Amino acid sequence: MLFEPIALRSLTIPNRIWMAPMCQYTAATDGPEAGAPHDWHFAHLAARAAGGTGLIMTEATAVSPEGRISPADLGLWNERQEEGFHRITRFLRQAGTVPGIQLAHAGRKASTDRPWRGGGPVAGAGGGWRPVAPSPVPFTDGYPTPDELPVEEIRRVVADFARAAERALRAGFQVVEVHGAHGYLIGQFLSPYTNHRTDGYGGSFAGRTRFALEVVDAVRAVWPDELPVFFRISATDWLTENPADERVGWTLDDTVSLAKELLAHGVDLLDTSSGGNAPRAKVVTGPGYQVPFAARVREETDLPVAAVGQITAPLQAEEILASGRADAVLLGRELLRDPYWPHRAARALGVQPRWPDQYGYAV
Repeated sequence: MLFEPIALRSLTIPNRIWMAPMCQYTAATDGPEAGAPHDWHFAHLAARAAGGTGLIMTEATAVSPEGRISPADLGLWNERQEEGFHRITRFLRQAGTVPGIQLAHAGRKASTDRPWRGGGPVAGAGGGWRPVAPSPVPFTDGYPTPDELPVEEIRRVVADFARAAERALRAGFQVVEVHGAHGYLIGQFLSPYTNHRTDGYGGSFAGRTRFALEVVDAVRAVWPDELPVFFRISATDWLTENPADERVGWTLDDTVSLAKELLAHGVDLLDTSSGGNAPRAKVVTGPGYQVPFAARVREETDLPVAAVGQITAPLQAEEILASGRADAVLLGRELLRDPYWPHRAARALGVQPRWPDQYGYAV
C-alpha cells in the first residue's frame, strides 16, 4: 500500500510516503532576501524528490514577519519569497513529486533563535520582536509575555493566511497545509491551556476552534476546488485529564470533534501529530507512538489521515496503512538521514523503485 497512489480531490499523489515539514532555520534574516528560499532549501527538497517521496511538505512557512518561529524562517508574505519557491516546485513536479507547503504563525513561540544556537528568545537588538498570542501567557520561564491579539488583529492574521495561500498557488504548490499543531498560534487558540479569552474566540469548544475554522475557510476560499487542503493538528497536549480543571489542555476527544468540523469546512486530510503546547508535559514516545491518534480519527470520522512520529522501517510503515490506521505516512528525521528511503522501502517490499531516468544505472 505504501506505493499505491492516493487521490484527494482531483490531485493524485503517486505514493503514500510523504515528507513531513521540518524547519531548516536557514533563510536570510534581513534585506530583500529575508524569508526567501535559496540553494540550501532547493538542494534539501530536491534530494528527497529524487529519492522517490510522493509528497514533499516544505517547512513551516510564516504568513507574516511576526509569524516566524525564528528570524531565519521561510516566509510567504512578499513577491521575492513567492518567486524563490518557483524553482523548487518546478523541480519537484518534474521529478514526479507533489509539492506542498505548510503555512504557519508561531504566536507566543515566535522570535526565538536557531536550535543549534540554543533556541531561546531573541531580543529586539538581535533581530527579534514581541510575540502575540490568544492570551498573555508566556511559553515557559524566560520567555516574554506575548501581547493578547485584539479581534481586529485576529482578522488580519486570517487574511494573512489567505494571502499566503494565494502566493503559494502562484508559486506552483499543489497542496497547502494549515499548521494548527505544536503549540503555535492556531494550536494556542484551540487549547484551554493557552486560550484564556472570554470573548467569541475563547471559552467553549466552539469559541476556541473559531480561529482555526476561520483560517481554513479563508484558505479554502482562495485555493482551487480541485486541489486539497490539509490541516496539521496536535492530537493532544499530553496533559493529565482532570474534569475539574477546565484548562487541562487539548485532548484526543477534542481532535475527533474538530476533525468532523474541518471536513465540513473543506479540509481533505488531517496530518496528525501531538504536543508542543505545554513545555512540561510528559510525552510518551516510541516507534509509531502517534499512530493511535490518527487511527482514532480515521475510525470515528470520514476525514482521511496521515500518521507521523518515529516511523522508520518499511514494514512498519506498510503495516500502518495495511491495518487501516492511516491513509499515508509522513517521515521526518528518517528522511533527513536517508533521502532515498522510498527507494529502499520499495526494494524491501518487492516493488520497483521509481528512480529518475538519470539514475537508471542503479536499478
